[in-house]
Amino acid sequence: MTHIARRMFELLEPICLVTFLADECNEELAALGHRTYWDGYFASRAAPLGRVPAQVVHAAFYNFADGEAARHIPSAWETIPPEASVAARERGSAASLRRILGDELADSPGLVRAADLTTKAATGAPTEGRVMYAGMRTLAVPSDPVARLWHSATMLREHRGDGHIAALVGSRIGGTEAHVLSALEQGIHPPESFGRIHHLPKKRLAAVMDGLRERGLIDNDGHFTDAGRATKQRIETLTDELATPPYEALSPAELDELITELEPITATLVATGSQ
Repeated sequence: MTHIARRMFELLEPICLVTFLADECNEELAALGHRTYWDGYFASRAAPLGRVPAQVVHAAFYNFADGEAARHIPSAWETIPPEASVAARERGSAASLRRILGDELADSPGLVRAADLTTKAATGAPTEGRVMYAGMRTLAVPSDPVARLWHSATMLREHRGDGHIAALVGSRIGGTEAHVLSALEQGIHPPESFGRIHHLPKKRLAAVMDGLRERGLIDNDGHFTDAGRATKQRIETLTDELATPPYEALSPAELDELITELEPITATLVATGSQ
């Protein structure tokens, strides 16, 4: 099942990426009155948690630097109801998928079947210890197949993300440290130049790098040590293991069918970079 969890991540992630990379979602959120991309991001992604304080959003998201959530929460909700941001995110994401996939694929029986099976998996896992996933589970599942596919893929993404955070916490890897390890895994050097952290204060980044060196996870030149590479691999393996419960709701035949139906959808999205 860990192999299935990894394969499903590869197939579903491009579906979710339209929310962050394509224009339609950002345009929908801007039309509501969100001033910046990040206002819309925090407002719409955190909304399923309810009107929680910034500290809770920071804890649930995990990989943002101290203070980043507080720049957007709760101010992004003061004039725009969280429910409106959630709806805008869904509309924009579904519109992006329809545009990229085209009518033939978006209206195909295969996509409908993929949406149904993805939803079965996404609504069949326990919520205990899965804060972001539990929040998504409180939202209504859309009736439109394209929106339903996006919604259910996003539920599974948050489920996996909750498990990934658990794996990071168990390995004593903080959010910024996780970005450093991901950058190194992607071959980015120096890792401080990674787009998710390059804007952070140099003093903060230097402290993170020093901490990883002291633990023997990176060397003096900022590259993986053997111990660092092994730690990253353990985290990814555990993440896959923790991501398996939703797929236990599907029979082997249903899993095979879902993979078959998703492959042309994902290929089309990957070809455009999900934009």
